[in-house]
Amino acid sequence: MSNAWESIELAGLSESCDLECKAAQGRDGRGELPADFWKSYCAMANGDGGVILLGVQEKPRGQFRAVGLTDLERVRKALWDNLNNRKQVSANLLAERDVAPITVDGKTVLWVHVPRADRQVKPVHLGSNPFGGTYLRRYEGDYPADDERVRRMLAERVEDSRDDKVLKNFDLADLDLDSVAAYRNRFTAVRPGHVWSDLPLAEFLQCIGAFGRNREEGYSGLRLAGLLMFGRAEVIRDALPHYMVDYQERPEAKTEKRWVDRLVPDGSWSGNVYDFFRRVYQKLTTDLKVPFQLQEGQRLDDSPVHEALREALANTLIHADYSGRVSILVVKRPDMFGFRNPGRMRIPPEQAIRGGTSDCRNRRLQTMFQLVGYGDHAGSGLPKIYTNWASRHWRRPVLYELPDPEQTLMELRMSSLVPEQVVIELEAHYGERFRALPELARLALITACSEGLVNHPRLREISTDHPADISKMLAGLVRDGLLVSSGAGRGMVYFLPWQDHAATLLFGKADQTGQASAEDVAQETVGLPPELGSLPPELGTLPPELQAALANDVTPHLEWNSMTPALQAELAEMARPVSERARVTPDVLRQTVLELCQGRYLGLRVLAQLLQRDPDDLRKRTLTPLVRAGVLKTAFPAMKDPRQAYTSAANDTPNPS
Repeated sequence: MSNAWESIELAGLSESCDLECKAAQGRDGRGELPADFWKSYCAMANGDGGVILLGVQEKPRGQFRAVGLTDLERVRKALWDNLNNRKQVSANLLAERDVAPITVDGKTVLWVHVPRADRQVKPVHLGSNPFGGTYLRRYEGDYPADDERVRRMLAERVEDSRDDKVLKNFDLADLDLDSVAAYRNRFTAVRPGHVWSDLPLAEFLQCIGAFGRNREEGYSGLRLAGLLMFGRAEVIRDALPHYMVDYQERPEAKTEKRWVDRLVPDGSWSGNVYDFFRRVYQKLTTDLKVPFQLQEGQRLDDSPVHEALREALANTLIHADYSGRVSILVVKRPDMFGFRNPGRMRIPPEQAIRGGTSDCRNRRLQTMFQLVGYGDHAGSGLPKIYTNWASRHWRRPVLYELPDPEQTLMELRMSSLVPEQVVIELEAHYGERFRALPELARLALITACSEGLVNHPRLREISTDHPADISKMLAGLVRDGLLVSSGAGRGMVYFLPWQDHAATLLFGKADQTGQASAEDVAQETVGLPPELGSLPPELGTLPPELQAALANDVTPHLEWNSMTPALQAELAEMARPVSERARVTPDVLRQTVLELCQGRYLGLRVLAQLLQRDPDDLRKRTLTPLVRAGVLKTAFPAMKDPRQAYTSAANDTPNPS
C-alpha cells in the first residue's frame, strides 16, 4: 500500500473512474460489506483498476467524511469469503497487500486496491453468467456492459491470436495479386536465397501463415490474417463489416478536419493492410531529413526517426481489434505524427513501454510483417520508439487508451522537452505566480502549453510523483485558475485558460469517437465505387432532427467558445436562477434547461458551463430524464455521443439564434 493513501485528505477527494467510496455501515452501524461493492469491483477490474474505500461516506453529494468501520474484521472476512465464492464473483484478483486498514481523521477505513484484470480473466462478472453480470466503470458509476462488449471480451479471453481463424468460403480469388507480388518481391530482397521464395503461390501463402487448414472441421482457406494483409477492401468487409483504414495529412497544427492528402479505401487501390502500410510509410517519411551515413561504403537512407515511424505504424496495424467500430487512423501534421487503432492494449501501457512483455492481438500479421523486415521482436517495439524519439531530444511520446469506444492512441511530437518560448509565454501570463509554483505544477503548465493539453496519465509518464499527489496538484491548479478542466474521470484533460481547446488536440472529438461530420462524409463519398456505397457505421450521417436544424441555418452549439459574446450573455442571464446558487430544486433546474434549449441545440459542455454543474451529473440526473419524458429532444440516438446536442421538444421551427 502506498504512503499516499495513509495520509489521504478527504477535503480534496472526489469519486472518479478509479476511486469509489462506500459508507459500508450495515443495519447496526458497525460495518458491513455493501452489496454494490461487487459491481464496483467488477467494473474496475474490467477497466484500469482502482481503489475502493470502505468506511467513507459521501453526504451531501461531493462532500466526504470518514465514518469508519467499528467491526473491521467482519467486513474483511466477508470480502475474502465472497472473493472465493464463484457464485458471487467470477475471479479473485486481490492479494493480501491489496486489502489494508488505514486511519482517516481518526477513523478506521478499509482500503481495497482492485488491479486491472488480465485479458485471460475478463470479463470479471457477478454470478455465473457474463451476459448481464459484467459491469464497466464510467466516471463515478458502474454500468452493465452491453452484449457486444461482453462478446469481444470473451473473444480476447480465448483467442490468443485474433487473426488465426480459417475463413470458410474465402480463397485465393479474394486476394489482390498485385499486393501478394509486392510482398514476395520484398521477401526475396530481405531474405535472398530463402527456400520459400520459389514456392508456388498457395504453398508460399501457407508458409507465411496467410493460408491454413481447420483440422477440426476439415476445410482449408484463407486465414483472417491473409485476408487482412492481401485481400481487397470490399471482400475484407464481408468478414469484418467495420474495417476501415484512414491516413490524413493536415497542413497545420490543429485538429480541424481539413487535410491536404488523404488515403482511404476508395477503389483506386486494394485497401488492404499491407498496401496501406507501404503507401502510408512513404507519405510519413517523404520530407524527413536524413543525416549522411555510410555502412560498408553504402549510404543509409534511414534514421532513428524512420525506424520509430515504421514501428509505430506496424504496431498500429498488428495490435488493432479489427472487429471494433473505430477505424485505424494515421495523422501527419507539421508538429507531430499520430496513430490510432481500435481496441485497448492487452497489457497495461506502462508495462508495454518498459518492454520485455508482448501480447500481440494479431500474431499472424506480426509474423508476416517481420518476415519482410517490418516490426520488431516481441516486446521491444515500443521501447525502440521511445528511445529513438529521445535521441532527437523531442518530447516523450504519448501513449494512452480511451474506453468508449475502445481505442489506443500514440502521439509522436517533434518539439523539445521544455522549449524556451513556452517558459516565456507562461511567465508573460502568470509572472511570479509561475516561478513560485512547485516543480510538479510547473511541469504540468509547461506540458499543457507545449502539447496543448495535459492529463493525469501524461504526468505519470514524465514525473516520478505518486498518482494521488498528481491528482491533488491538478485540482489545485484548476481551483487557482491556472488550468481549465474538461471531461470526466480518465477522460479528464486540462488546458491553459487562453488556449483554443479544440485546436490543441491531435485527434479531435470526431477522431476519438470514430465519428465523422456530414460534410466530411460528403467529401469522401463523391465518386466512390459501388463497394463503398455502404460506409462503416462510424461514418454515418447526421440524424434527421439535426439535419433539419442545419437546413434552417441553426448551428448546434457544442462548445462555449463557438458562440457569439451576445448569445453567451443572453444564455448566461437565462441560466442565473441556477448558476448563482449551489442548490436548486429539480423543477427549477429542469425548467431552466428547457428555456435554454428553446429554439436551439445546446451541447452538454455548454449547458454545464451555463448552469455551473458537473457535466455527467447534469446528463444523468436532468437531461436523460427530460429526454425520456419527451420534453427534450436529442440530436443523436446515443445519449453519450460526444456530438450530442439538446433542444426543447416544443420547438416546431428552430429559432436561428
